[in-house]
This record gives sequence, C-alpha cells and structure tokens, in this order.
Amino acid sequence: MNYKRPVVLSFSGHDPSGGAGVQADIETLVSHQCHATSVITALTEQDTHNVKKLLPQRPADIIAQAHTLLSDINVDVFKIGLIGHYDTAVAIHSVLTHYPHIPVVLDPVLAAGGGTDLSSQQLLTAIVDLLLPCTTVLTPNSEEARKLTGLTDLQDCGLKLLELGCDAVLITGTHETTPSVSNQLFYDGRCWETYNWDRLPDSYHGSGCTLAASIAALMARGLQPLQAVAEAQEYTWNALRTAYLTGTGQHNPNRFFWMEEDV
Repeated sequence: MNYKRPVVLSFSGHDPSGGAGVQADIETLVSHQCHATSVITALTEQDTHNVKKLLPQRPADIIAQAHTLLSDINVDVFKIGLIGHYDTAVAIHSVLTHYPHIPVVLDPVLAAGGGTDLSSQQLLTAIVDLLLPCTTVLTPNSEEARKLTGLTDLQDCGLKLLELGCDAVLITGTHETTPSVSNQLFYDGRCWETYNWDRLPDSYHGSGCTLAASIAALMARGLQPLQAVAEAQEYTWNALRTAYLTGTGQHNPNRFFWMEEDV
C-alpha cells in the first residue's frame, strides 16, 4: 500500500538542545502523521536556558533549498518559525509569493524563552509588511502581539493583526499574569472565540513551535484553520502537561505523550 502522508515545509531555526525550532516542528509533525520537510533559517548557540548566539543562514541558500524542495514535493502547508534577520524574511517572502495557494502558519518568534531578543525593528517591519499579508494563521504570544502592533490591549492587537492581512490570529496568554491561560482567536473582524486552559506550573522550551506546527499539521491533514486551531491547543496543552527535563533549564514538551500508556 502506498500511503501518502501530508507534507509540511518548516522554515525554522536549529536548536542544538532539541527542545525548540526545527526539531520541535519535526517531532510535532511526525506525531500528527505528517511528513516534515525543512529549510533552516538560522543556526543557534543555545541550551535549555536561553539563546546565546544567532547565526542566520544565507538568504540565497534559503531560497534555493525551498525551490528545490518545492519543485519535487507537493507541500500542503508552510510553517514559519524563527526568522531572526530582515534578509531572511525577504527570502521567505519571495518563496511564498511563488506558491500563493499553499496556506501559511506563522509563529513570530521574536524572543527566546529565556528572554534573548531575536528581532530588530527592521525585521518587525518586514514581518508586518511582507509576511502577515501572506499568513493564514498567526500564533503570537501576548508580548509578540504587542510588539508587532505597538498596541497594549490584546483585543486591539488581534483586530490590528487581522487588518494587517492575517486570515486568523491566535494570541496565546501564557505570558500574562491571569490564574488560567486565555488564548484569544481573532477571525472575520472580531474576537471569534476565547479558550481557557489550566495554567501549568513550569516553563517550557518550544511550546510556541509545538502549537504552530500542530496547527500546520492538522491543516495539512484537511482540517479547516479554525478547527485546527482548536484541536492544536489541546494537543499542545497535553504535550506541556507531560513535559520532561533534559537539562537544568526549561522543560521539553512531550510531543509523543499519546504513545505512553501511563501518561
């Protein structure tokens, strides 16, 4: 039997610790029975605590790798994670414009979990001007939503991000101080739905990557974006609930929690 797996192409950075970035994307996509293809946007020096150094890859190489893949493989969804540099955003945009029929899930990674800033004003401008108009689902945390819009109120942020061209925006609330985590979905010019989740006790490495990759995988498997957003949150929450430590910093999401009978 020739079983065809849906294909997701991840534009993402490489995390040597294995918790975030392209490895998080690959684990999540495989967990959803998708085939993961990838283009590395940047190498990093990092551990489970923080990013120490960012090493962007050459834009021409990013474009060449993507076009070589896309000329051979039918990709169902693009997932974009760490961009890290203005030129990288321009390179990704040049690829997206050649394949406007492929949906885009964008996780705007603007800072590391440990706090290191991974963006510049020039990069923010490129994301807003070039990438948001191509985005099907945007998944910023509350801090990223404020940084992208320059606004404070999250309702205002969500509506502004829709105006900037995104089809749907899920603003996650883990960085807020509320007792539970409230994730707000914006769609069709309004706050479409609010999802409330029990706040978990630890800090997690690659949670945003996991959520966005799960949305991309579910869309690749045929779910509509809003349904994918709903189901991906449950998957991500369970991956965080069963997270584990490998170092002395943040916990790693258990992206294969469903394989473990005792979990």
